[in-house]
Amino acid sequence: MVFPLQERYVNLLTDFGFKRVFGSEPNKQLLIDFLNTLLPAHHRIKSLSYKSSEHLGNTPIDRKAIFDIYCQGENGERFIVEIQKAKQNFFKDRSVFYASFPIQDQAMKGDWNFQLAPVYSIGILDFIFDDHQHEDALIHTVELKDQRCNVFYDKLKFIYVELPKFTKALDQLDSHQDKWLYLLRYLPDLDNQPPPFQDAVFLQLFEVAEIANFTPAEQDNYQNSLKYYRDMNNVIDTSRQDGIREGIERGIEQGIEQGIEQGIEQGRKVEKVEIARSLLGKLPVETISQTTGLTIDEITAL
Repeated sequence: MVFPLQERYVNLLTDFGFKRVFGSEPNKQLLIDFLNTLLPAHHRIKSLSYKSSEHLGNTPIDRKAIFDIYCQGENGERFIVEIQKAKQNFFKDRSVFYASFPIQDQAMKGDWNFQLAPVYSIGILDFIFDDHQHEDALIHTVELKDQRCNVFYDKLKFIYVELPKFTKALDQLDSHQDKWLYLLRYLPDLDNQPPPFQDAVFLQLFEVAEIANFTPAEQDNYQNSLKYYRDMNNVIDTSRQDGIREGIERGIEQGIEQGIEQGIEQGRKVEKVEIARSLLGKLPVETISQTTGLTIDEITAL
């Protein structure tokens, strides 16, 4: 069923919107342009090709790893680009684990000198890391360094963008990177193409992202993707508020100091349970476990 067009442009933080704009061959110049705002000058890319992640890894568990976008630059660089909508236990561990696949993917049969092309893992986060809550920096570039903070290995980088920290208004956009971050966060709020976005690359983006240009099937797919995104945000917001409130109420009875600690912990537990309940039937139990940190037995009991 085709839904009424309440917004003119697609939400780039939905699976459908992100892959429509950045994940298709006709639109790969959009991905190149965006990536180049995050990459160091010596690794800027002019062309890339999309790669399949279906055969990565050596075990069935490894091959379940599915990236939003997996691509390769003209000089062999590998890029994993993902949207992450909610906090996840061991998210940084997961990033490192995923980054190992494009490294292994470069192995050659027979004699090989182990020379590797650079690998980048790029995460567009719709949340803020707990340990970065009080930092202003919204883009974090992580690489291997030695005890003197000298770069030990320059070919493996993790770039995380904490979108909720980006709060610039239209008249405050100073750079090309600012423009991309603004669109990632606020594109659905626009009803036309503002003056800062008159470059050719943004003309292409606005055309690709206009919902009126979707086929009926695409509009239906987008509606489902948007519903999942909104449901996820609503569950997280509601469960966080209810959980913290319930926890604090219990904590007051046991003393202010102890109550605050237990309240926060109880709130987190309730939040995880509510998120798990909302995802039952939509995602495999194993994926829900990874997302919430609950055990498979706890989820099954729900």
